[in-house]
Amino acid sequence: MKNWIKKPVHREQVSGLYDRFGVDALTASILLRRGITDGSEVQFFLEDDLRFLHNPFLFNNMEDAVDRILQAKDEGEKVLIFGDRDVDGITSTVVLYDYLCSLGLDVSYRLPSGTDPYGLNKNAVDDFEKNFGSLVITVDCGISNVEEIAYASSKGMDVIVLDHHTPPETLPSPAIIVNPKCADSGYPFKDISGCAVVYKVVSALRFARSELYKNEIALLTAIPSQDGGECRIEALKLQNLVEKGSLTETVSAGTSISSTKLIDFLRGQQIFVWDEKSTSSLLAQIFGKAAEFNFLDIRSQVARLFPSMANVSLRDLKARSKLARYNPEQNTEINAFFNIFVTFMNESLKRQFPGDEKANERDLQLVALAALADIMPLKNENRIFIRHGVASMNRGNAREGLRELLSLQNLLGKRITASDLSWNVNPALNATGRLGKPEIGLELFLEKEPSKRTQIAQKIIGMNNERKELGNRGAEFASFLAKKSIEKYGGKLCVIIDDSGEQKINRGVSGTIAGKLVNSFDIPAMVITVVDDNAIGSMRSCRGFEVLSLLDKMADIFVSYGGHAYAAGFSFKKERMDDFLSALDRFAPEITLSSSEAEQINVDAEIPDAYLKPDLLAIVDDFEPYGEENRELTFMSKNLRISDAVIIGKTERQHLKLTFDLGRTKWPAMFWGGAECLNRDFSKGDCVDVLYQVSRNTFNGVETPQLIITDIRKSL
Repeated sequence: MKNWIKKPVHREQVSGLYDRFGVDALTASILLRRGITDGSEVQFFLEDDLRFLHNPFLFNNMEDAVDRILQAKDEGEKVLIFGDRDVDGITSTVVLYDYLCSLGLDVSYRLPSGTDPYGLNKNAVDDFEKNFGSLVITVDCGISNVEEIAYASSKGMDVIVLDHHTPPETLPSPAIIVNPKCADSGYPFKDISGCAVVYKVVSALRFARSELYKNEIALLTAIPSQDGGECRIEALKLQNLVEKGSLTETVSAGTSISSTKLIDFLRGQQIFVWDEKSTSSLLAQIFGKAAEFNFLDIRSQVARLFPSMANVSLRDLKARSKLARYNPEQNTEINAFFNIFVTFMNESLKRQFPGDEKANERDLQLVALAALADIMPLKNENRIFIRHGVASMNRGNAREGLRELLSLQNLLGKRITASDLSWNVNPALNATGRLGKPEIGLELFLEKEPSKRTQIAQKIIGMNNERKELGNRGAEFASFLAKKSIEKYGGKLCVIIDDSGEQKINRGVSGTIAGKLVNSFDIPAMVITVVDDNAIGSMRSCRGFEVLSLLDKMADIFVSYGGHAYAAGFSFKKERMDDFLSALDRFAPEITLSSSEAEQINVDAEIPDAYLKPDLLAIVDDFEPYGEENRELTFMSKNLRISDAVIIGKTERQHLKLTFDLGRTKWPAMFWGGAECLNRDFSKGDCVDVLYQVSRNTFNGVETPQLIITDIRKSL
């Protein structure tokens, strides 16, 4: 029997979230049960504004990357984008290629195809040298290509690495590296996709066209004390809209400005104030008229774009600031000034470059796909990436290539969700790389002719069907070997090796099969295929065990390896198979797994039958997107009467369609695979306690709410 767990929350806690963030009681209780109470996390569940995304120039090396790309543009250099064969690598390549082409650069791309290894290879470098290339940009790869990047450098090429994989101890050099997982990256959120890293670079390149790029400016506020005898002066030094320094000083009337830190801090800066007249008057009272400041009044400029701001004070700005609501430490006049200044600059750039908004929307659709495909945690700015990308598709603005793929899968015209992309679109795109032809996925997004895009999309659907068949055959072979392997490794690991020479497991589906083994046995799994002289493997994990902690111990065996906490790939020479197996025998006993959650279901909220209404869907939508680290909302209701029960399905696994009678309303419900429970655990007419998700059922273009049952018990 599954254990239903509903964590207790107290009324005072619910009230506290309401007071801080203005959320309703149900939303507050869900946030509390999920441990989402800090404003810096809550903001990404309640807000959609792109203003909440992190500034790309928080990457310490972003300026270097931008300058090197702009240098390539100015000097007419040839640029190569080297990507990866999966959805993240394909979308990363598309986003960067699109933008560099729009700048007029001479740019080409290359993805690993056929039996090529993961990451940059020397053959690609040699071919690029023959084409007189001078700048290589790796996307969604490169951080582990130490030898290959040194080789490119020896050929006179510069390399920019745009990656998000866990870096090795020795970083590639010489290279400009933009990777949030590097210890010195400077970026505040590590878990973004490779495509998101590229998106940040493209965003920075767009900003680089503004007059503020690389120029230091200062924002200044002056707030008098109640008696007027003192003044608190606050200043921020900004570069590329990133804070580079701050100063706060309280000075008394009659103070000499030379005795303060202001002169040194502001020297050489363009100084912006919110209200030049009142600020200059106040500082003249404090320092005397001899102290002259050259201020630029920003409020009048802001008011041209936002007329409602014409007579707003900094105190009013502070009270209105959403960012300050979620981050109380920023609830000061200078931070309110900073926030409105950034908003103003973003809006000014949008008007100066009107094509950017549409291009940005197109890019975010691909960033959304990548975040879901690479199983990025659905928190922080990943939520905004996906929300904006999905919302754009639902407005009918799906970009070329994606539109054709959605159409062939009957998703156009219906409400698309993150789950639709995860279960339908991404597997199809991934199939191109898994079958060794990722360039087909790339061509889908780059082809200009609509009829040709449709043909490419049809080919991709066909490849996905082939991938499914290969996966089914490989999974059958793997399941036959799994039990013996699990016993060998003490129930901590499953290792499947296909060295038959018959390709019973295609290398392209090894990751998929490893994932299925994890789902079936709830332990980490490896699947390895021997191709010619190479052993190529994928590993997937669960229950708190990070795969790289194992692979790092065997680094000397691998030709290459890398990945994320719960998913990685590796390769080694076939001749080292015995070394590999010996290492597993040595290190597998050290694997530590947390307790299984398979029999435990966390309840987000209990819904009395009187409140079980279709408007629950609004709460469900608020917590979208669902996926890694943000499971679907699970509700509990008690004493629901079953008014109808029908078994459906013609396969061995039959399902149960139920109707719950709630008096004024009747709720349809589906219990997938639950047919055997009818007349065993409960019957028509019984009252039951139910765990469920609230979803939409679309039939003939009409949406109706329904319950998807997770577990069900007869009421006591």
